[in-house]
Amino acid sequence: MDKVRIGILGLGNMGTGHARYLIEGRVEGAVLAAVSDVRSERLELAAQEWGTELKLYSTAEELFHSGEVDGVLICTPHYDHPQQAAAALKAGLHVLIEKPAGVYTKQVREMNEAAAQSNKVFGIMYNQRTNPLYAKLRDLITSGELGEVRRTNWIITNWYRSQSYYDSGGWRATWAGEGGGVLLNQDPHQLDLWQWTTGMMPKRVRAFCSFGKHRDIEVENDVTAYVEYENGATGVFVTSTFESPGTNRFEISGERGKIVIENDKMTFWRLRVSETEFNASFKGGFGQPECWKFEIPVSDGGNHMGITQDWVNAILHGTPLLAPGEEGIRGLELSNAMLLSTWTDGWVDLPINEDLFYEKLQERIRSSDKHKDADSYETLDVKGTH
Repeated sequence: MDKVRIGILGLGNMGTGHARYLIEGRVEGAVLAAVSDVRSERLELAAQEWGTELKLYSTAEELFHSGEVDGVLICTPHYDHPQQAAAALKAGLHVLIEKPAGVYTKQVREMNEAAAQSNKVFGIMYNQRTNPLYAKLRDLITSGELGEVRRTNWIITNWYRSQSYYDSGGWRATWAGEGGGVLLNQDPHQLDLWQWTTGMMPKRVRAFCSFGKHRDIEVENDVTAYVEYENGATGVFVTSTFESPGTNRFEISGERGKIVIENDKMTFWRLRVSETEFNASFKGGFGQPECWKFEIPVSDGGNHMGITQDWVNAILHGTPLLAPGEEGIRGLELSNAMLLSTWTDGWVDLPINEDLFYEKLQERIRSSDKHKDADSYETLDVKGTH
């Protein structure tokens, strides 16, 4: 194989965006061969814009079994990702899914099991892993430059969303339509980066979520979570969609200093000697280690096309994936744990009780103002700019 024939499932904003750069030939070794959408008008527009050579299918099953594609990029609503990915893998196709991996970890775990049995390349669209800022942060932590991580703090409150945004679609901000709020729609990248850059998942979570705070919506739009790690480190994650102006600041404190990412810049306050060494030898009472401030020169970036290219390279050349699909469950488990902690008003240990989370989620779906049956989800254009 010298070209990967890609099919796109779902032509909402995200699916259309992926299609355009593939049509333009901007991913080496890949060609857009087919698209699928349940809405006939979207298929008609695709034919008009991209030509009649592109194969069009009205169902996922038709695309999966067409013989026209080697892999699929899944850009459908959240609830559909695991089931459709598993079906594509079982049909012998490579799979790249949009974020999030799903709505609840029990379903995503089943998808991961299908991937493990498939011998196919399975990736997830965590495009922020290609961002040089976070790649450098991961390098500084994993190389030991920061020393042992002792505290993490991420304030990400610049997701401002007005009531008119939520009113623009009946499925928006509903348990039945989307399965969650800010944690599932706006924060999947940050929840992934929180654990990916540090190399640590918490051992337990205590969170406080507010639902419909300052907005007429069902789901969470304000979250403060506290986590504890196995090595004794702690962390805080704060997010909302109603603050203006908001903040995006990620701070990691380690044995050899601290790193802060804010305003697309990285600053490293590096200790001349580690805090542990200083504490063991210093006898002067008041005092602290000598500290040097560095502005780390890192360009901003991170794009969807980079993950697609990485996935294609893995298919053609066997290179390791930057964002394996199986890792999508990690950030989702953090999201699920925060909601479950709020619903049960207590600590949640990781791994979470998946059956209990599913039970609690179903209770909210049944009482959702916008309850929809499973078949209706596929018609929703929920993969746009969240």
